[in-house]
Amino acid sequence: MKDVIQQDLIHAAEQLQQQGVLTEAPTAEAIEVSRTRDSKFGDFTTNLAMKLAKPAGKNPRELASLLIDNLPHNASVEKTEIAGPGFINFYVSQTETVGIVRRILDQGEQYGRSVQGAGKKIQVEFVSANPTGPLHVGHGRGAAYGAVVADLYEAIGFDVQREYYVNDAGRQMHILAVSVWLRYLELAGEELTFPANAYQGDYVWDIGATIHREHGDDYRFPAAEVFADIPADEPAGGDKEEHIDALIERAKALLGPDRYQVVFDAGLNAILDNIRNDLAAFGIEYQNWYSERSLMESDAVESCITRLQDAGFIYDKEGALWFRSTEFGDEKDRVVKRDNGQTTYFASDIAYHLDKVERGFDRIIDVWGADHHGYVPRVRAALKALTGADEALDVLLIQFANLFRSGEKVQMSTRSGSFVTLRELREEVGRDAARFFYVMRRHDQHLDFDLDLAKSQSNDNPVYYIQYAHARVSTVLKKFAEAGYQYGEPDLSLLQEPQEAELITQLARYPEVVEQAAMAMEPHQIANYLRELATLFHSYYGAQQFLVDDEALRNARIALCKATQQVIRNGLGLLGVSAPEQM
Repeated sequence: MKDVIQQDLIHAAEQLQQQGVLTEAPTAEAIEVSRTRDSKFGDFTTNLAMKLAKPAGKNPRELASLLIDNLPHNASVEKTEIAGPGFINFYVSQTETVGIVRRILDQGEQYGRSVQGAGKKIQVEFVSANPTGPLHVGHGRGAAYGAVVADLYEAIGFDVQREYYVNDAGRQMHILAVSVWLRYLELAGEELTFPANAYQGDYVWDIGATIHREHGDDYRFPAAEVFADIPADEPAGGDKEEHIDALIERAKALLGPDRYQVVFDAGLNAILDNIRNDLAAFGIEYQNWYSERSLMESDAVESCITRLQDAGFIYDKEGALWFRSTEFGDEKDRVVKRDNGQTTYFASDIAYHLDKVERGFDRIIDVWGADHHGYVPRVRAALKALTGADEALDVLLIQFANLFRSGEKVQMSTRSGSFVTLRELREEVGRDAARFFYVMRRHDQHLDFDLDLAKSQSNDNPVYYIQYAHARVSTVLKKFAEAGYQYGEPDLSLLQEPQEAELITQLARYPEVVEQAAMAMEPHQIANYLRELATLFHSYYGAQQFLVDDEALRNARIALCKATQQVIRNGLGLLGVSAPEQM
């Protein structure tokens, strides 16, 4: 209905342009039509007359009157009124309003979906956590958010690709490899002091144990030989970074390329498999897992550096190559190749984002943790340097999720291995609650995740409250069938109660909310909408009888219940949450 009114206004404006009242008719994008906040002011309103009044040299109310006079006949609009300084309010006929119920029942799971983005390709890259340990609750928020953003775009017709960028070639992976090897040495009987900067979690022991089972002592060297002449670690007054880097080089030298690669791949594959399984259990599937290592093997990184050099955006300083990112708005220039000849993670990221552009996506969405905020300008700078523009890229920063249990904040540290994994969270509160709680707030707001609330079966728990509304309809339908009633074509004009009008208005809003949530990349709009819809249904349930003696009224109310249930199910589906038949 909103789109119909918008088209009617375009027609009216074009008529006024032909009459010389307007010099130029507005585009559809310039015409704002929104639902009124109070039904006494109609169903929809527009400020078009106020926007066009000054260039037309007219009083806004006078121009509003002219627009109304030139609107085409629309049987769905009962009347129009001018309000305040020049708003035009539209009152939709009851026939059109109650027709929403029939439309929902006819369209089923397709209700709320559209083809607005047809023909456009979007890539959403999210999570992309380094495969150095299990996913924790912080990663979970980015996972839930990215998945829903992708699903929302798909719901309005975009061709969406979900991608996970696997950082399988950086320094952190070598730290993991040496951590695994040192745990292997301990399991093989060597006594050693584990590095402060190594990965400490139990999962490292597990991977080391697998290597020991499969290869025995083939990878064993005396601890004295491993640590000979290695710079002191931080607890001994040294530098933890120098200590771990020296151990990485010692592991490579002692093991040799082939055996070192076995250790490296054992850590990578075990953790990557764990991540894949956790995400699948969380209801998230990717179309593509993109390897950073593949960029190295294809020389894509070196090719990007060469292109930047040829364009004059690279300079040499003390043996390192620097990208002139300050020329494109970054706060300082960035190293792309160190003086030892190794390319940086940033260089890989340049090549990766260029590859995204060259794959033909109309829009590229990166979902990153908030701690990456300083990284955004340099990536944008690189895209501008290589392609001339960065408008296709959106980087959405996810604030961390703080976990609370019994009112106490749970402390977490990935390196120390002291953290709550996403798997543990899912097993404790359930996938539905985890998915819903993660998207209840804007992505740029801090989230306090209350475990006790998420597990509670009460109206204070929003996901339980919404699912309960869905299950309540199932209970009504079960009682309807048990009573032997036959469902026939409903006379929806009988839905005259105030609660019914409010419920129908809320159901009619759903397609608009889906579109708004998708374009704004704000899943919380769907969560808020569903809470409001559940509140209206619970109120309706408490105020009216559904299985009344009057067959026509009974069928009308059953139809409204079914439509409500369908919209709740559709909305929960977009959030990755189930819609149970009973609670």
